[in-house]
Amino acid sequence: MGYDIDYLALAPEITLAVTAMVVLSLDLVLTRKNKYWTAIAAVLGVGFAAFPLITLAVSDVGARSMFDGSYVVDDFALVLKGLFVAAGYLVLLMSVQYIESDRYYQGEYYFLVLMSILGSVVMASARDLIILFIGLELVSGPLFLLAGWRKGDSRSNEASLKYFLLGVLSAAIMLYGMSLLYGATGEVTFDGIREASAGLVGEPLFIVAVLFVVIGFAFKVSAVPFHFWAPDTYEGAPTPITAYLSVSSKAAGFVGLLIITYRALPEASAVWGPALWIMAVLSMTVANLTALRQQNIVRLLAYSSIAQAGFMLVPFAVAGVSNDPDALEAAFAATITYLIIYAFMNLGAFAVVIAGARRTRTGDIDGWAGFGRYSPGLGFLAAVFFFSLAGIPPLAGWYAKFVMFSSALGGGSVWTGLLAAIAAVNAVIAFYYYARVVKTIWMDEAPEMIEVDDQPVIGSLRLALVLSAAVVFVAGFFPDLINFFSQTTKLLAAG
Repeated sequence: MGYDIDYLALAPEITLAVTAMVVLSLDLVLTRKNKYWTAIAAVLGVGFAAFPLITLAVSDVGARSMFDGSYVVDDFALVLKGLFVAAGYLVLLMSVQYIESDRYYQGEYYFLVLMSILGSVVMASARDLIILFIGLELVSGPLFLLAGWRKGDSRSNEASLKYFLLGVLSAAIMLYGMSLLYGATGEVTFDGIREASAGLVGEPLFIVAVLFVVIGFAFKVSAVPFHFWAPDTYEGAPTPITAYLSVSSKAAGFVGLLIITYRALPEASAVWGPALWIMAVLSMTVANLTALRQQNIVRLLAYSSIAQAGFMLVPFAVAGVSNDPDALEAAFAATITYLIIYAFMNLGAFAVVIAGARRTRTGDIDGWAGFGRYSPGLGFLAAVFFFSLAGIPPLAGWYAKFVMFSSALGGGSVWTGLLAAIAAVNAVIAFYYYARVVKTIWMDEAPEMIEVDDQPVIGSLRLALVLSAAVVFVAGFFPDLINFFSQTTKLLAAG
């Protein structure tokens, strides 16, 4: 039995766990006016977690397997762990001013965020159903509380309650599907499930198991028709947590989908492929059409996030109908590429919303009229991130859309071609509401009587904006840098 522990491979997880304990301990001993040290400790700890990831990436050891193959640190895991650590770092930077601006419980807040980041990092290395589910629940559990962190706001309480109820329901469905999957195959490891499921594709029990697991992850990525929790939760939660939900939590769901579909259930593509094709079409279409009517910028980004999930599901649908190994690898790499780019441009958009809502004192899009004239720096960054989400060159979003369309057009079937056409129509619809925000900021007249907060953006939020914008610009001009990371993960697709 391979139960030897590789402490270097586990160093990112250990660093995050120790940081969470340090933050909680500091919160116990510090006076209220010194609670800001919990934020400093959290930011430093997540930053330090990147160093063992870099060490592992440059080493020539290859994949590191522990616990009899149930926990693996390979190229796929390292790329996704890096993404989760970077996204968590940016969210913590975005949180500092927001949390200090009101009487929030700072220590508990940062502790819960750190534990959720730890769960996402664990998921990237999970190679059996048990560890995958534990990691996913460690991601979601703290967010049930964080979504309702604005305790005096009824909308925040509603957000937390909806997210908790539907989250528990989705977890139950997923766990039932996993138990059926274990009952049908007798295996919990993904490699074992793949080998045991070769002759079970036509079995009703196996089909139900696969669909239940997919539905559970569909909730996590807020795919239509399992998206009902997202708009209200995103609007009611603290904005940094909304950013985390829309990026890291969603990315964790996609990691689970990637591992389940490509590693554990490639033989069942005839089951999950059509299901994800339908979800991709519904998510893009329903979310984009609904976003056209939104007046609140956070709610608009909520529906944008659902639509972006639909775009990311397109390569899954391609993989479900294609038997060409090259098409499978292209679809797998397209999802990784889209996830990386989406994370930075969406986090950047939410960072702008945090800073902009503080200056304009409103989250309504109309209240941002003329914002670019009295805050040109933030107005410029808003244009950068929203146009990147729309896929406008030379910003990074164009390459995300490019690899998505390339995978769909390379699928070689009528269904993937139709999916590409639907995605193209939805990309045009999305451009309209993204451009509407930029037009309001730069071209509409500011109200005559407007009360503006003249306090400057603090350093941590400014750093989050700069880092996000840098990635969006660099990845847009040099997409091969992102392509390098996505190509290193193709080993998983090859199984």
